[in-house]
Amino acid sequence: MFRHNGKTTDGLIKEEHEITEKPEGREHDVLVSTGEQITISKICMCLQSLGYKAKSLTGWQVPIITTKVHTNARIKYIDNTRILKELDNGYIVVIAGFQGISIDSDITTLGRGGSDTTAVAIAASLKADKCDIYTDVDGVYSADPRIIPDVKKIENISYEEMLELASLGAKVLHNRCVELGKKYEIPIYVKSTFENESRGTKVVNKNGMEDLTISGVAKESDVARITIISTDTKIGRTYEVFKLLAENNINVDIIVQAFGEHIEKNISFTVKKQDLDKTTELLNNNLEELNAKEVKYCDNLAKISIVGVGITNNPGVAARLFEVLYKNNINMQMISTSEIKISILVNKQEADLALKKIHEEFINK
Repeated sequence: MFRHNGKTTDGLIKEEHEITEKPEGREHDVLVSTGEQITISKICMCLQSLGYKAKSLTGWQVPIITTKVHTNARIKYIDNTRILKELDNGYIVVIAGFQGISIDSDITTLGRGGSDTTAVAIAASLKADKCDIYTDVDGVYSADPRIIPDVKKIENISYEEMLELASLGAKVLHNRCVELGKKYEIPIYVKSTFENESRGTKVVNKNGMEDLTISGVAKESDVARITIISTDTKIGRTYEVFKLLAENNINVDIIVQAFGEHIEKNISFTVKKQDLDKTTELLNNNLEELNAKEVKYCDNLAKISIVGVGITNNPGVAARLFEVLYKNNINMQMISTSEIKISILVNKQEADLALKKIHEEFINK
């Protein structure tokens, strides 16, 4: 599986916006899918010039069948008959990532980073022993090296930890590809494109879940907090809010529900910044149905997270994290925890400082 560096797609999106600021999803997918098509044809030409038999296949030629959601489709299944046929005939098969075809025969795309998802999905459909993902770094690191210079490379990481890091802004792997790797038990190796002897990072199942090991610290900058003010406490009201968001394909992350002195409550949650306008417009259009007074938002926020096995079995972790923030006068806006993760919302201008200090405390101490 090969992938281009995204500049072609960026160029196509720029051309698209010269025509319209709000392109229709179907035509957007038709346009941006051509970037991968150009890449696979060029790779095959290179392989052929070296004397190898090679054949490129687009998502619809495979076919990779997806849901009907344009710009962010999910893979339903892969018919690998064509792939196996070409392999049996001695061809190196180069498949376009990031794209597929819906059951209505429309071209779809999987969202940015979807080539990783395509690679693991194909590996799973072929029952491969592993899936190598080549990128511009030699594996997964404990933090973003562009922000923190003394990061550590992680040799082995669990699917759960990698899924959290990928979901939290670590751009090495797409979170959906990690989900597929875990589901079908496909080991994923993250390696450098530019180093012949790259050992990279291995993403697999890990044992010893009760031993505290902080694998990494991640920052996600494009976060917005939305608060629905003074809705009632009627049973099912919270369900109605998030059902409305789900029906409009809006993903929600951190959720906090605060009850007032009387019979009302505020519901706060975070979304991707790119979904902010869509979400606030949707909620404002349904204020009466939700029996709420108003919708407020803040988009000057970032999410900082520590990820590692054994966090819930070590109660001192949260205290250490909060102490770091206190000593550096950094205020927390929201908090979320899971078995292997603690996330906090901070002001965006304080995010890099928080990341560095937390990394010093848990990784380099």
